[in-house]
Amino acid sequence: MLNRSVVQDAVNQGNGVLRLEPSWVPRSFMIPGRRLKLHPDDLYSFGARRGGINERWFSSTTKASNGPDTTPDEGLSYIHPAQGAKFLLKDAVDCAGEVLLGSDVMAREGGWNLLCKFFDNMGPIPHHMHQSDEFARKVGHKGKPEAYYFPPQYNQLSNNFPHTYMGLEPGTTKEDIRRCLERWDRGDNGILFHTRAYRLEPGSGWQVDPGILHAPGSLVTYEPQVNSDVFAMFQSEVEGRIVDWSLLTKDVPPEFHHDLDYLVSMLDWEANVNPEFAATNKRHPVPVRPIEKMEEAGYREVWITYGGRYYSAKELTVLPTHTVTIKDAAAYGLILTQGHGTFGTVPVSTPSMIRFGQLTEDELFVTASAAKEGIRIQNPSTTDPLVILKHFGPGNPDAEPLRRDI
Repeated sequence: MLNRSVVQDAVNQGNGVLRLEPSWVPRSFMIPGRRLKLHPDDLYSFGARRGGINERWFSSTTKASNGPDTTPDEGLSYIHPAQGAKFLLKDAVDCAGEVLLGSDVMAREGGWNLLCKFFDNMGPIPHHMHQSDEFARKVGHKGKPEAYYFPPQYNQLSNNFPHTYMGLEPGTTKEDIRRCLERWDRGDNGILFHTRAYRLEPGSGWQVDPGILHAPGSLVTYEPQVNSDVFAMFQSEVEGRIVDWSLLTKDVPPEFHHDLDYLVSMLDWEANVNPEFAATNKRHPVPVRPIEKMEEAGYREVWITYGGRYYSAKELTVLPTHTVTIKDAAAYGLILTQGHGTFGTVPVSTPSMIRFGQLTEDELFVTASAAKEGIRIQNPSTTDPLVILKHFGPGNPDAEPLRRDI
C-alpha cells in the first residue's frame, strides 16, 4: 500500500524530479500515424481489436475511457523512483498531493487536474466535441477544454490530412446539424459541409473550448487538457470508416441517446459559428522574456498554451553547450522533443525508438517546491538544442498575465 513516506522518499531521490514511464493508449476508430517513436511491432500491443496505439499520455492521473476492454491502468502514468518499486502518479497524488503539488494547489484543486498527451494519426479524427461541465456532470465526469500545439520535431512528415475542421460556418443552423444526425445510418452524414478546415502550422497551436466541434488533422499534436476523456462524435463516416452511434452517445445519459435536440444542445452554438474563429482560438508562441535576454543567458522559453485558468504550457530550448537554471511557479510534467543532457540530477535524452513497456529518459514530473527553487538544466551537446515541453495544471501564477477568460 502506497503511503506518504514512500512518495517523499522518491521525491528526495530525485531532488523533486520524478521519472515517468510512457503511457500508451489505443483508439479503435483511428489509424496510427507511426511518429510517436513506438516500435512498429508494438503498435497493436493491446490487441488488434482494440485498435492501434496513436496516443501517448503524459503525467496522467486519468484512466482512458475506451470501453469494456479498457485495462485497469490504461492511460495512467507510473512513477519510477531511482530505487524501489514503481507506483502510479494518481496514487501518489491521492496520498501525498501536498508533497507533489503544494498544499495551496491541493486545497484549491483537490488534485492534479490535468491530462496531457501526444496524438498521432494517419488522417483526420471524426468531427466531434467535448462536453461542458454542465453536460459532463450528468454522466459523472468533468467537462473538457483542450489546447493544441504542433511540435516541429515530431512533424517532419505531415501525413494524409494536415488540416483541422473547426467550428461551423457562420449562418449554419441547429436544424442543419439535426438533419446530419438524422442521416447517421446513410454513410457520410454531411456535417463537414457546414464547417471549414484550417491548415495546421508546426510551431503554433489552438485553444478548443467545450462544446466546439473539431476534427483534428494528421499532425502530431501536443494536447494539454482538463483530465477528462468525455467526447461525442458528430461525424458518421471518416475516410470511408463508419463511426458507430455509440461514439456519439457514450457520455450522454441513456434517456437522451436518441434525443436529437438534446444532442445538438450540447454544442456551444455561438462559439461554433463565431465569424472570427481563427482570431479567437489560434495561438502563436509568446516569449516568456525578451528573446535577446534569454539567448544571452543560453536559452529560449515561450508560452505555447495560454489564455485560460485550466492549464498552460511552455516550450523551453536550452542552447548547445549551455547550462541554465529555470524557475517556475507551479508543479509541471514535461516531455523532451529534442536533445539530451541533465535535468537537475536526472539524465534526460530523446529516444529514437521505444518498445512497449520500456522505460525512457524523456518524461519527468517536477514537484512544486523544486520548480520554485529552480532546476539546473545542462545541455552538453555542441550542436543539438535540448527542447522540452512543460505542462502545468490549473491556476499557474506565471500564466495569469496571459488570461483571456477573466
